[in-house]
Amino acid sequence: MIEMSVSSGRNVYALLLLILLGLMACGANEELPEHPNILWISHEDLSPIYGCYGDAYARTPYIDSLAKTSIRFTQAFSNAPICAPARSTLITGMYASSLGTQHLRSEIPVPENLKILPEVLKEAGYYTSNNVKTDYNFDHQGRWDESSREAHWRNRAEGQPFFGVFNFMMTHEGPTNALRESDTESLEVYSDPDQAVLPPHLPDSPKMREIWAHMYDLLAVFDQQVGKLLGQLEADGLLDETIVFVFSDHGHGLPGHKRWLDNAGLQIPFILHVPDKYSHLASNIQASVTDRKVGFVDFAPTVIRLAGAEVPEMMEGKNFLGEAAEEKEFVFGYRDRADDCYEVSRSVYDGRYLYVRHFMPQLPYYQNALIFNKGGSYAEINRLRDRGQLSESVLQLFAPKPVEVVYDLENDPLEQHNLIDQPELAGRIAGLSQALDEWMIRHRDTGLITEGIMMEQAKAAGKSVYEIAQGYSTEAFREILEVARMTGEVEEPEALIPFFESEEASARFWALVALDSYSGDIEAVFPYLSQLMQDGAPAVAIKSAEIVAKRMNDPRAFEVLERMLKLDDEVQVLQAAISVRQLGDKAQPLLEVIQEEIFPRYSGEIWGRYKSWSYPMFIGMALDQTQINCGRVIDTHK
Repeated sequence: MIEMSVSSGRNVYALLLLILLGLMACGANEELPEHPNILWISHEDLSPIYGCYGDAYARTPYIDSLAKTSIRFTQAFSNAPICAPARSTLITGMYASSLGTQHLRSEIPVPENLKILPEVLKEAGYYTSNNVKTDYNFDHQGRWDESSREAHWRNRAEGQPFFGVFNFMMTHEGPTNALRESDTESLEVYSDPDQAVLPPHLPDSPKMREIWAHMYDLLAVFDQQVGKLLGQLEADGLLDETIVFVFSDHGHGLPGHKRWLDNAGLQIPFILHVPDKYSHLASNIQASVTDRKVGFVDFAPTVIRLAGAEVPEMMEGKNFLGEAAEEKEFVFGYRDRADDCYEVSRSVYDGRYLYVRHFMPQLPYYQNALIFNKGGSYAEINRLRDRGQLSESVLQLFAPKPVEVVYDLENDPLEQHNLIDQPELAGRIAGLSQALDEWMIRHRDTGLITEGIMMEQAKAAGKSVYEIAQGYSTEAFREILEVARMTGEVEEPEALIPFFESEEASARFWALVALDSYSGDIEAVFPYLSQLMQDGAPAVAIKSAEIVAKRMNDPRAFEVLERMLKLDDEVQVLQAAISVRQLGDKAQPLLEVIQEEIFPRYSGEIWGRYKSWSYPMFIGMALDQTQINCGRVIDTHK
C-alpha cells in the first residue's frame, strides 16, 4: 500500500507538472503575436513632397493623418532613379547591379535559386498579391499567389496573413507631362501654378509651372487612393493588424529628377505605420521621425523579418527594424541604360555627402534621343533652349558631366554646388570614393562588365548574369574598374594600350570608352582600333567602330556597324543602334540599310512604331533618332 501511495504520488506529481507546463506553453503562445499583415502602397515618380514632409503646396490629408501615428523616414532612397532597376532591387533585396537587372528595360536570366520577397513569404504561410505592376527586368510568373488588376488581400483564405502590394500609376511621368484633365477629375481643389516653387534645374515658365502644379494634383489623387485602401482595411477589421508602407519608386518624373543619379532622382518619401500590437517589431525606432538611412535593397529583408521568416543568404539588403536591425553606413545608387541612352554612374551617400562618379562623363544626361525629345516638360525645355532662354542651371542638363560630383545635402539640398575640389573635404571624398570602389568589387557590379558582354557571356555559358559576374576574380574586377576610372581622365591615349591588349573583354571595352572621352588626337592608337573593330566581343567591336566612324569617317567602321545591326542577338543590336545614334548626321552611310532592312525587323504596334516594350522598342527608338539626325522626317511616338 505504501509503495502504491508513493507511486501514485509520483504519478500525480508528474501529471500536475505536465499540466503546469502545458498551461505555461499556452500562456507563452498567447503572448506571441500573430504574423502581421503587410501592405505596400506605392506610387510612381515623386520625391518627398507629402504634406507631412513640410510641403505646404501638397494636399495629402490621408497620408498626413496616417503619418501622425507612423514613422516618417527622412533618409529613404531608391537605389536607382528609374523604375525597372528600382523595382528589381525592391522585390529581390539585391542590388540590381549585382543581378544585371539595372538596365531599362531588359530580360535578364537570374539564378534558379533566387527567391524574391513574395516567394519567401508564401513559404511562410502568407497570401501574396500584387496589383499590378511588376517591371522587374526578369520573369515574375508563378512568384505571386495573385498578380493582376483584381489582386487583393480579400482573395486570401480566411485568417491567412497577407502581403499585398498596390502600385498606383497616376503620378507617373506620363500623366504628369500629359496634363490630362480626366486624370484629376476626382479633385475639388486644384494647385495654383502661380504658387508653385520650382527647383533651379527647371525653367520657370508658365508651362513648366502648369506641369509642376499638375504633378501635385496627381499626388492628391494618389492620396485619395491611400484613403480608400485604409478604409478597406478598417472595414475588414484589419487596420490594427496590418503594417503599412507608403512610398514612391524614385524622384519626380521630370528632367533633373527621374533618370538623374543625384538626390533629386533617388530620395523618396516613406511612411511606415506599425500598429501598437506590433510596436515591438520596430522597437529600435522610438520617434515618429527618423533619419535612419534605408534603401530599396533593405525593404525585402526587413519585411521577411517582420513576418518571422528567414532571410535568404543571397539577399544583400539589411533589416532596418526591430532588435536585430542593422545600421547602414552608406546608401549606394546606380544609373545604367535607360531606354536607348547608355549610361554608367554610381553613387554613395553617407548621411550628409552624396558622392557620384560618372563612368561616361562625355555623355550629357540630356542626350539627343527620342526620350528627351518628347512632349511636356522636355518639349518646354527644348522650346526655351531654342530661344536662348534657359538659365545656366538648366543648361547644365545638356553639358558633359563632371567625372566626380560631391554635394553637401545638409547645406545644399538642391544640389547646385559641386564640392569635389574643396581641399577641406579631400579626406571625406577619398573615403567615399574608396567605399564605392569596394562596394562595386565586393558585389561584382555588372555595370563594369557592360550589358552586351554580360549577356553574351551568360548566353554562352547557359548561366545567369549574376553567376557570370560572381565567377570573375577580384583581380579581374579591379583591372576593369581601374580602366573604367580612366574615363574623362586620359592625358595620353597611349596609356590605354595595355588595356586594349587585355584578355578581359570588359577591360578592352572600357579602354575604348576612356578613349572616346579623350578629345585630343588619337592617331597613335589607330592600329589598335583597327584590330578591335574585329574583336570577338560584339560590344568591343561596336564601340571601336563608333569611335573610328566619328573621328575618321572610315568606311570599314560603317561596315562593322552594319554587320552588328544585322545580328540576331537583340542585345548586341541595341548596343550597335545606340552607337549609330551617337554618330549624328555622320550615320548617313547606314541610312538606307536602316530604313529598308533593319528598322522593319523591330517595327510593330507599340506606340504605333515598335514590336515590343523591351529591346525592340529601344532599338527602334535609336534607329528613329538616327534617321532624324540624318534629316529624315518621320512620325515617331508621342
